[in-house]
Amino acid sequence: MSQQLSERVLNMATSATLAMAAKARELRAEGKDIIGLSLGEPDFNTPDFVKQAAKEAIDQNYSSYSPVDGYVDLKDAIIKKFQRDNNLTYSPNGIVVSTGAKQSLANVAMAVINPGDEVILPAPYWVSYSEIVKLAEGVPVEVQTSIENDFKMTADQLEAAITSKTKMLWYSSPCNPSGSVYSKEELEAIAAVLRKHPNIIVVSDEIYEHINFAGGHTSIASIEGMFDRTVTVNGVSKAFAMTGWRIGYIGAPDWIARACNKIQGQITSGANSIAQRATIAALEAPVSSIQFMIDKFKERRDLVLSLLGEIEGFQLNVPEGAFYVFPNVSSFFGKTLKGNKIENASDFALYLLEHANVATVTGEAFGNPNCIRISYAASEESLKEAISRIKAAVSNA
Repeated sequence: MSQQLSERVLNMATSATLAMAAKARELRAEGKDIIGLSLGEPDFNTPDFVKQAAKEAIDQNYSSYSPVDGYVDLKDAIIKKFQRDNNLTYSPNGIVVSTGAKQSLANVAMAVINPGDEVILPAPYWVSYSEIVKLAEGVPVEVQTSIENDFKMTADQLEAAITSKTKMLWYSSPCNPSGSVYSKEELEAIAAVLRKHPNIIVVSDEIYEHINFAGGHTSIASIEGMFDRTVTVNGVSKAFAMTGWRIGYIGAPDWIARACNKIQGQITSGANSIAQRATIAALEAPVSSIQFMIDKFKERRDLVLSLLGEIEGFQLNVPEGAFYVFPNVSSFFGKTLKGNKIENASDFALYLLEHANVATVTGEAFGNPNCIRISYAASEESLKEAISRIKAAVSNA
């Protein structure tokens, strides 16, 4: 029988971050000493108090299907978290718990986007945004930003990108891959533009909210006129080192949340029951319980910026959140390094993998062809060794 895959899957790009991680695993299996700086995954263990809550949930026999949109007491904990951290007041009907924030995003796209609807994506953007939008038959509209502006879209750029077909704006703050954090003033300027276009829905991805060195986080839904048209996406993967637990959630207008619940009921039903119980413990804990991780990430950021700053050809800014740096490496384009012609960021990332044994991710996957993403969710020893290898690979090549 001939292969008869759908056009939908044939046209879908493979996740570049996962592909690079898989390539790194293959090379390790061949005996190569690969340092992986490609995945967006904290290298810390899940806090003990969260693990204890999971163990208690097992003993309490939380082994049955959960409600599709999440346990009532987990939704209550999410509501209190939004009030405490974001000055947002949701009803239980506005909360939907999903199998990771990625499913939350996919639910929203499927619930809101019609064929041909345009979705504005400030570039760089998280690698899956564009593909999720296209899967929902929407049209991604990239708004290019620059390292000089810390990879943040301005209100004027947003205004210029809006057309009669614009349905949504998607962005993350702190941003994956750039680490950029939108200030309250910057978001107020963006909100002022959106108030002139009342039918545009905003998806604000705040999964890195607590890994923030800027001194404060602002949710755009808290700005005047934005609450009833914003979907706030969050989860516990990053701040609580719970990537494998797969819990994300949204706070949204009730009509969007109901639609997401309907979709999820047909695809996965409720998220993992034990992970939901553990998430209650995570969200009820004070942010101070994870401050040690945030402090360590900031130390690593400063270390990485200092070491990369010694390598000629890396253009850097200072990211204010998440655990990535996103250097512009276009100065290497057109050059030949150890017999390898570097034409773009993908060539450069592959060169570093093959000649420095360091896995990074091309910026092309994030909508910026001039940069690479380097994750500093790794030990200081690994970061020092990785950057030493990179320096050797690009110097006097």
